Amino acid sequence: MITLQNFKQKTENKIFDLDTKKTLDYELPMLKFQLFQREKGMQHGFSTRLGGVSTGIYESLNLSFTRGDDPASVLDNYRRVSDYFGVDLEHIVTSDQTHTTNVIEVTSLHGGSGITRERDFTDVDGMVTKEPGLLLATFYADCVPLYFYDSVHKAIGLSHSGWRGTVNRMGAATLEKMKECFGTNPEDVIAAIGPSICQDCYEVSEDVAFAFKKEFLNQEIVLPGKKEGKYQLDLWKANREVLLSAGIKEENLAVTNICTCCNEQLLFSHRASQGRRGNLGAFLMLKG
Repeated sequence: MITLQNFKQKTENKIFDLDTKKTLDYELPMLKFQLFQREKGMQHGFSTRLGGVSTGIYESLNLSFTRGDDPASVLDNYRRVSDYFGVDLEHIVTSDQTHTTNVIEVTSLHGGSGITRERDFTDVDGMVTKEPGLLLATFYADCVPLYFYDSVHKAIGLSHSGWRGTVNRMGAATLEKMKECFGTNPEDVIAAIGPSICQDCYEVSEDVAFAFKKEFLNQEIVLPGKKEGKYQLDLWKANREVLLSAGIKEENLAVTNICTCCNEQLLFSHRASQGRRGNLGAFLMLKG
């Protein structure tokens, strides 16, 4: 049985809160960064496996329509998420993740994309907006969610960064898009690196390790692996370096200590499940 008991210690560390919405029919927990909780102009969260209706390998809050789950169950899961954030399904915009560094500006014209209607964009791993009430959604099962909030220009960004996105500096690309669209100064941005796979769990091949060694100065990002010819990659440190190099202030950056692979009973993990899994969601919205 999946429980939250072994998760509570990890959320009592001044990084995360674990907030749960309770109704007569279900309880929906959401991880929240304490750094973002202090900001009154936005809402955010990162889902767990709990609180949904999906069964089997998708138990229970699977947010992917493309992994073989019953579409009606996935839609019901989205209804619960939309209720948590107090919006309609038509006010959610989902990404079309293909491990790019493509970031687009979305508006209410994109509302419902990927849920109630087909997307009119492809190959998009990051989204930015300054429209209140538009809930941005990106998806995970080990890759890194990146959150951005510009309180000066009232704008947000949300991006998916796997190893390809990280080595190509997806975080910097998102900040550049926010600057282009809204005039964002990185020094004004509150940012967070969300739950994802930790270095101890993330074994990569030599070509991936070499790409990171070439791109990043911090030698602790890539360590010798547990097997010959393999390496352990730290996406948390790498994305931290990307964001600080792009101008985010250290005091305005929260970095996860929760690994999806270490917590497969509570979080979907591609590595831990060998690909038999659903998707978690990262969510970000400006308040009206």
